[in-house]
Amino acid sequence: MKLFAIDYIILALYFAFVLGIGFLIRKRVKSSEDFLTSHRSVPVWITSLAFIAANLGAQEVVGMCASGAKYGLMTAHFYWLGAIPAMVFVGVFMMPFYYGSRARSVPEYLRLRFDEKTRGLNAATFAVMTVFSSGVSMYALGKLFQLVLGWSFTASVLLSAAIVLVYTFLGGLTSAIYNEVLQFFLIVLGFSPLVVLAVRTAGGWSGIANRLPPVMTHAWRYLGNSASNPMGVEVFGMVAGLGFVLSFGYWCTDFLVVQRAMAADSMSAARRTPLIAAFPKMFMPFVVILPGIAAMALAQMGIGYTLPAKGNGPDYDQALTTLMAGFYPSGMLGVGLTALMASFMSGMAGNVTAFNTVFTYDLYQSYLRPRASDRHYLWVARVTTVWGILLSIATAYLAQRYNNIMDLLQLVFSFVNAPLFATFLLGMFWKRSTGHGAFSGLLAGIVAAASVHGLTLAEGKGAWIANWRQFPSTMAQNFWIAIFAWSACFAVTVLVSLATAPKPSTELGGLVYGLTGIPKDEGEPWYRRPGALALAVLAAVALMNVIFW
Repeated sequence: MKLFAIDYIILALYFAFVLGIGFLIRKRVKSSEDFLTSHRSVPVWITSLAFIAANLGAQEVVGMCASGAKYGLMTAHFYWLGAIPAMVFVGVFMMPFYYGSRARSVPEYLRLRFDEKTRGLNAATFAVMTVFSSGVSMYALGKLFQLVLGWSFTASVLLSAAIVLVYTFLGGLTSAIYNEVLQFFLIVLGFSPLVVLAVRTAGGWSGIANRLPPVMTHAWRYLGNSASNPMGVEVFGMVAGLGFVLSFGYWCTDFLVVQRAMAADSMSAARRTPLIAAFPKMFMPFVVILPGIAAMALAQMGIGYTLPAKGNGPDYDQALTTLMAGFYPSGMLGVGLTALMASFMSGMAGNVTAFNTVFTYDLYQSYLRPRASDRHYLWVARVTTVWGILLSIATAYLAQRYNNIMDLLQLVFSFVNAPLFATFLLGMFWKRSTGHGAFSGLLAGIVAAASVHGLTLAEGKGAWIANWRQFPSTMAQNFWIAIFAWSACFAVTVLVSLATAPKPSTELGGLVYGLTGIPKDEGEPWYRRPGALALAVLAAVALMNVIFW
């Protein structure tokens, strides 16, 4: 991949713009709340685009393209089954609890609903998860610099870390949110031409379908048996593992995305944030998955395109960058690389801002310095930003073991988000659930996830206890880890809650369904009503599933 002067100019302009946003917003950061929560003052159209862009990091763009090459159109389930229904649920049902409780973070909601130990456990596990996620983003951009500039992986990782550190250190969450909006448009602009060029060269959708096995071009048709599709998963594993546990566990409880909606300037805006974001989200498979499928078709055409090898198979993570190298001329290559770097910064900064909020409020303020000045907490938040990036550098090296970074991310989500969703489901909709039950359930879910991973093997990973079962893919293994983790957490939380005393109803106002006033939409036009938006979103995504059945 050879860059010309115009490509470097485009990259330089982008970096200058990003850093400029950080410097401008720095003047508005007067308190720890400004730095960590944006003081709940961001307009709904900004929070909506940031909501989707926070989940559109390098691991999403590179990883979904890689999954498209590895698993085919079934990867679209991460959107049409594994995102949209959960985004509707969090907007309609869960956001009133988050926003109405005035909690500054998801772990803080757990403290209000349950107790301190439940908050502490979730804060610690979430902090670990965000470090892993940001490390994966760093790995992706490090590989990009290595491919484009010919640098060593270490030098590439250090440079990418320094770039993100500057603007997140300066402007905090507000800087990250406004940059995420810019990055969303850059990602769409940078990759849409690649989709058109790759698909057209492969002969259109019909040409792709003729060159690849039918299982690669259908979403549902080959889910009847786990042996009949490359993901190695059947309908139950897909629907329960991805569509329910992992999907709802991520979109409904992951503070990285919830934080964007909580930054909105009103309850109505907070509820509409994930619903508005769902519309562009359902079309993202055509931007990030379709190029990976086209890459596999192009590799069959004998035109010189091929994926590099990694271990015993292809390096699917390089599907996107090799397509860019093959199809983009100078100038357009600069736009594409800028879009990739934008996606990296989106994911990296999103995880770092979530990490510093949870660490500062839910760990440091709660357990180390509970009565310090606000100026002190602002200083801690900035120091935590630096430490979060340093820890992410270490996890970037772990990602090198995987030939599809989405496999690693879903494994992490299986351990953290899957049991957490069971805790939230019971906490928000069953007032009898208790703090002892929630804490015991979370521990049981994590132990169950570790046990399933240790007793099963997939693509050489897992089975560190014994090999009781072998999965055909790490993604199938991840789905079943999530199912067992959620089930264990749910069962243990119910049993322990029934044996322990719950909080009185007077302490649960604004935290539990039935004891919380849900905002009324009378007088609002239909497009501002969460219920109407939700129905429109669900109808559109159902149509997508039917068309690509």
